[in-house]
This record gives sequence, C-alpha cells and structure tokens, in this order.
Amino acid sequence: MGWPRKLSLGSGLVLLVFVTSHFLNHALGNISLAAMEAGREIFTAIWRNWPATILLYGAISLHVLMALLALWRRRTLRMSLTEGFQVVLALCIPFLMPAHVLATRGGHELFGLNDSYLFEILSVWVLAPENGWLLAAGLVVVWSHGCIGLHQWLRLRPWYGRTRPWLLTAALLLPSLALSGFAGAGKQIAIWAQDKTWMEAAMASFKLGNSLPALVDFVYGTLDYIFLGTAIVLAAILLGRWLRRLWSRRGVRVTIAYPDGHEVAVEPGLSILDASRLAGIAHASVCGGRGRCSTCRVRIAAGQSDLPPASENELKVLARIGAPSSVRLACQLRPTAAVAVVPLLPPNVSLQSGRPRPNYLQGSEREIAVLFADLRAFTQFAEAKLPYDVVFALNQYFRGMGQAVEAAGGHLDKFIGDGVMALFGVETSLEQGCRQALAAAAGMAQALEHLNHQLRHDLDQPLRMGIGVHAGAAIVGEMGYGPATSVTAVGDIVNTASRLEAMTKEFAVQAVVSSFVADRAGADLNAFEVRQVTVRGRAGTMAVHLVPDARELPSQGPAGGKTSRRRVRVKAPA
Repeated sequence: MGWPRKLSLGSGLVLLVFVTSHFLNHALGNISLAAMEAGREIFTAIWRNWPATILLYGAISLHVLMALLALWRRRTLRMSLTEGFQVVLALCIPFLMPAHVLATRGGHELFGLNDSYLFEILSVWVLAPENGWLLAAGLVVVWSHGCIGLHQWLRLRPWYGRTRPWLLTAALLLPSLALSGFAGAGKQIAIWAQDKTWMEAAMASFKLGNSLPALVDFVYGTLDYIFLGTAIVLAAILLGRWLRRLWSRRGVRVTIAYPDGHEVAVEPGLSILDASRLAGIAHASVCGGRGRCSTCRVRIAAGQSDLPPASENELKVLARIGAPSSVRLACQLRPTAAVAVVPLLPPNVSLQSGRPRPNYLQGSEREIAVLFADLRAFTQFAEAKLPYDVVFALNQYFRGMGQAVEAAGGHLDKFIGDGVMALFGVETSLEQGCRQALAAAAGMAQALEHLNHQLRHDLDQPLRMGIGVHAGAAIVGEMGYGPATSVTAVGDIVNTASRLEAMTKEFAVQAVVSSFVADRAGADLNAFEVRQVTVRGRAGTMAVHLVPDARELPSQGPAGGKTSRRRVRVKAPA
C-alpha cells in the first residue's frame, strides 16, 4: 500500500471514529433530550480541544486531498459497482454536510453560539424543517461511505468472514438508533416550541443575541463558495484527465497482448489492469487495483526481461501467495515495452482467491500418495432400490469414507460416481503421505463395516469395496472452472492408483497397495502376498501387495511416527 492510500485510510478511520461517537450521542435521544445533552458534554470534551481539532480537520483535509489525487491518478473511470457507489457517495458529501458543520462548529467559534442539541434539533424541526431531510441524508451518506471503505479494507482479512455479520448488524443498527433518537427528541421539542415563553427561553439559551441573521448569512454565503469550489475542482480534474489522455496518444505506445488475441496499445506508465479496463477486457481485481488482494495477477508470457522490477509492496503480496518469478500484479506492473500477459484468475473471482494460500495451489510437482476406492456391485444394489434409498446409502458411504480420509490427515479430492479419490502428503513428506494413505485405507474398510451393520436390514448382501494405493511424483494444484475448482493431482501415479483399485476385482481382495508405498511408509506388509503386475499404460512390471482385508493394514494418526497394527476409529455414519 503506497503512502497516498495509507494517508487516505488513516484519515478515513479518524473520521469514522468521529462519526461513530456522534451517532452514539444521537442515539441517546431515544432516552431523552437531557441524556443527549449529557452525552454531548463528553463528546465536546473529547473533540473540542486543539489537538483533537487539528486531528479532525486535518483528517478531513487529507481525506479530501487523497481522494482528489486518486481521481487524478486513475487512468480510467471504469470501476466495480461497489467502488462506483462509494465514489458517488463521496461526491454527495460536499453538498449535504457543510451546512451542518458551519451552523454548529462555525457558529460556536465565530459567533459564540451555544450549539446544544436543543439548538440543532430546533433548527431542523421548527425553524427550517426542510433542512432536516438533508441532514438525515447527509448522515446516512457519510456513514455508508465510511462503512464501504472499512469493508474494502478488511474484507481480505482471514477473520473478517466470521465477524462480518456482527459488523453488518452494527452498521445498520447504529445509524438507525441515531436517526430515531434525533427524530424522537425532535417531536418532543416541536411540541414544546408551541409555547411562546418556552421558545423565547430556548432562543436565549443559544447566546446569539442579535447575531442570528449574521450566522444565517455566514452559513448560506459560505455554502455557495463550497458548492462552486467543489464543482470547479472536479471539472478541472476531469478536464485535466481528458487533456492528459489526448497528449498521451501523441507519444510512444506500448503493446500489451492477451491470450485471446487482443492487443492493447497504451502509453508507457499505464498499468496492465488499467489497460484491461480501458480496452473493456474483464480482469479480476477484488481490491480494486490497490495492490492488496493479488487477484489481478498475470503470468508474463513474453517480454519479462524488459519489465521494470517489482516494488517492495508488490513483492510482499507475490511472496504471500507463493507466486513464481514469472507472475506479476497487473495493478502494479507498468510496462515500458511490449509484453504478453496471461490473466491467472477469472474475472468473477471470489474473495478467497485474494487471501494467503499454500504455494502448491499455484501448481507444482510434488511427491504424494494417491488412493482410489470404489464400491463393488453397487449398480445392482441401486437397480433394486428406490432413488431415495440409493441416495441415502451413497451419502452415508461418502460420509464414512470422507471421515476416514480426514482422520488419517489426507485431502479428499473428489467423489466419482460411487468412487473416491484422496491425496496424502500434499503438505507434508512422501513418507508421511504413504503412512497416512495406509491409515485411511484401514479406516475406510472399518467405516464400510459400520455401514453394512447399519444397513443390514436393507441389504441382500454386504457392500464391498476395492482400494488401490500408489505414490510418486504428480502435478498438484488448484484446477477446474468456477465453483467446480478444487485441489487435485494429475500424472502417471494417479492413473496407476486407479488401475490398482480395478485389480482388486481380478485378485478378489479388498486392497492392492504398491510395494513402493509400503517401503516409503516403513510398513511391514510381508504378511500379504506380493505379486508382479503389469499396469496398463506403464512399461514393465511393478510389485504390489494383495490385501484381502484393508482393516489389517498398519494405521496411525496424521502426526506420523512409528506404524502400528491398531485400527483407526472412524465415527459410524448416522
């Protein structure tokens, strides 16, 4: 995060704290006007001293300046719906809130006004009721703008998903209580104001004397300058952006090539993400191009040697996701020569893709163990049962198999029909993965025994399964499309493990385990018959162990250590 964004964030947090405390004070109106005035004493004690005044108005100035700087530095005004809504809210603030600030703090400092809640509420409920709706709208706009900014900042934090419902509740409840408190006190004051004697006493308490007309002239006169100044500054920035774009077209152009054949010619210094937006090419960017989420990342297909080096902030984000040297952040990379890029994430990517994840998800070759399991003769069972019974039995089976895999420390890859594929050692060592795979096979066999006992009154004969286990090098990574994306593995060992599972039919055993897995696991499987088999698609033969009952395989927890003959306890499917 660059210094402009840090200043914008810091100043925004100061303003959000101020608004929150102001809303809490407003909410006391649900109790009484006296409670509001008592709360105001604390509020003014905190915020109406020189250090707090400098902090508050310095934060306002910085936030406005950083917003204008960000608007100037953006090379395109194309943005997400959330960003656009936040910008629109920000543009509304100069037209909604200055009157309130000028009439209260301005009146207090320049005219000696006692800007109590009585003054504020009487002004918008009795003296100028048309301003009440503007003030309410301004409060909602300021609060919404701040909440969106807070959400944009926090949404990539791992803990945010758990706390978001509570934060959303607070974000809705606080302004509601503030507005209801303000309105409740306003209704009461409107009734009191009908008493002429009370009204005269109230006006005297403001300590304005004959300065009320001067205060009104000051507020509305200053508003005219604020409105005009806001319009001039925005127009100047937009005009300057347009002139800059015209001028940039006169100079050297940099060509950015995309994998679908698109080529975009832009001026040097424009980021890849900005180029995509200018050309209307959909490009993922969860954080809006702030260099925080990494979802805009691209692989450099050509021209990497001519690119400027990554900044320290970009390197931190790339290191967080374990990206190789050929991957850069599109929002931070500003090429000065022709380059070809391949966006690595789809445009509709989710927030999770921007959070820190293991390096292997990017795709890497790893030594792992792979287990395949499949039910025997389940088609005949399904043909003789109602669809509901089939679905129920399958779900119970999948649950038991999944629990066995997880209990052993493996990764459940996928269910294929009535089959299961699981990976072991993805985040540990090959030796540990092989031990986990044997433990999972034993646990799966035990889970099947539980399932057969549970369904004994519905089964003509017990369900049977075959298990194949092999290990070696495979390509592991996150693969798929959209919601069907998951961590999986491809390679020869995956095919081999599947072939070994199929061999359980030929040898009439429950599991076929390659000798390689047994050796790497340090497991003594000499009690089981060893065969040299030929696996379709592989040259030569390989040694395997034929295991009649997989429950007799050495089993252990995922923590590793010496293998034993104890069985893995798997919770019986409910």
